[in-house]
Amino acid sequence: MRMNKMILLAILLVVLGGCGSDSPKSQRTDIIEDTLVAYPGRTFSYKDKFRDTQSKQEQAAKAIGLSTPPQNRQQAAKMRSQLTLIKTNENYIVDSLTHSVPYLVPTAAAELESIGKEFADILQRNNLPHYRFYVTSVLRTKDDVKYLQKSGNVNATTNSCHCYGTTFDLAYYRYDKVTRTREYMHQDNIKLVLGQVLLNHQRAGKIYVKYEWRQACFHITVRG
Repeated sequence: MRMNKMILLAILLVVLGGCGSDSPKSQRTDIIEDTLVAYPGRTFSYKDKFRDTQSKQEQAAKAIGLSTPPQNRQQAAKMRSQLTLIKTNENYIVDSLTHSVPYLVPTAAAELESIGKEFADILQRNNLPHYRFYVTSVLRTKDDVKYLQKSGNVNATTNSCHCYGTTFDLAYYRYDKVTRTREYMHQDNIKLVLGQVLLNHQRAGKIYVKYEWRQACFHITVRG
């Protein structure tokens, strides 16, 4: 009996050793990012270009957004027929939302998609790695706003545009690298690409943008 146990143990060690040597993990080699590449666009002052006021954004939000901002998450759930679900895709990541829900009015959802595609197109046209930006805030309820105000978020205003489903925040110092290549970009340079896209859309009258340095995000309201 003891001899049989020893034989079984020996066989098991051989099998496990063989599996370990053939596993994809052991054969995979990590790519070292050692080649810095850059978008050649001209830099500009985000603070100067993106200074659309709260009153401007609120006016636009009320014009094309939800007629009645939801008081709480239960009310927001009942309004889903008027909203579009925002999901992580090939061009952006919907962050882990704690004080908002991933919904926008259709016009705003379409604009977010347009921004994502143009961001990806600029990277591709310039033979740069493919990155995704982060969506960090979307539809907020009145209760969400109150909680943020109590927690010290100075940008959370009582008449928040986020409550109308027309507004979303994009982080400007967080990006997800999709392509596994040796080439990489500095986050300031990726920020320039995203900033250029927003500037194009702002100039076209599609969006209002506020540069929020405390929250490290672009605060965007769709104009319709």
